[in-house]
Amino acid sequence: MRSQIQQRLDAVRDRIRSAEAAAGRPRDSVRLIAVSKTQPAEAIAAAYYCGQREFGENYVQEALAKQEKLAHFDIGWHFIGPIQSNKTKLIAAHFSWVHSVDRIKIAERLSDQRPIQLPPLNVCIQVNVSGEATKSGVAFEELDELAKAIAALPRLRFRGLMAIPAPTNEIDLQRASFRSLRQAAERLSDLGLDTLSMGMSDDLEAAITEGSTMVRVGTALFGPRPRRDVAAFGAEGASER
Repeated sequence: MRSQIQQRLDAVRDRIRSAEAAAGRPRDSVRLIAVSKTQPAEAIAAAYYCGQREFGENYVQEALAKQEKLAHFDIGWHFIGPIQSNKTKLIAAHFSWVHSVDRIKIAERLSDQRPIQLPPLNVCIQVNVSGEATKSGVAFEELDELAKAIAALPRLRFRGLMAIPAPTNEIDLQRASFRSLRQAAERLSDLGLDTLSMGMSDDLEAAITEGSTMVRVGTALFGPRPRRDVAAFGAEGASER
């Protein structure tokens, strides 16, 4: 497993560096978040030994089980899935980043429930850049109000914006979606944003061209995802897919 993950990790890093260079951006200006949802703890450990330090999870109970197994590793945990109100306390206590905030109620709960001994929780607002009715994220017309409200919360550090555009193989369409998120972040420049969480296995080059600072890559690193064991982790996946 480790040698295969090393090969894939090297390939993804090469793609990131090539995209940075093509866009005239400095090397290492883009952080790689390894999306490890549904992957076993052993796969995360293998990636860690290959030099990867930041991992993204979508399901709270699944993530907590893996965090317990990997407690001796210095891992930065990112929560990147839809957030249920009854999971905010666990998320606030066990993650250093949350990419998927799209309601003030959720942001307030995360701020109120962030343990005082931990630094403020880094958060991004998820924006529905494609206007898909079935996708999470705040609409562009509601973004500014939400951003200002989140920036005022005491136990959160508002870092930037995240998006999951509608999938397409057309590079121009990919870039247009990511450009709209970058332009939205530029409108909010007075809030001191420094993060654009955009780009995945199939479109990271377009995202980096348009200014991404974090790409979230799963399949290209770990291969096809194994089937999730709902019995082991509860039914949260039914409402978080």
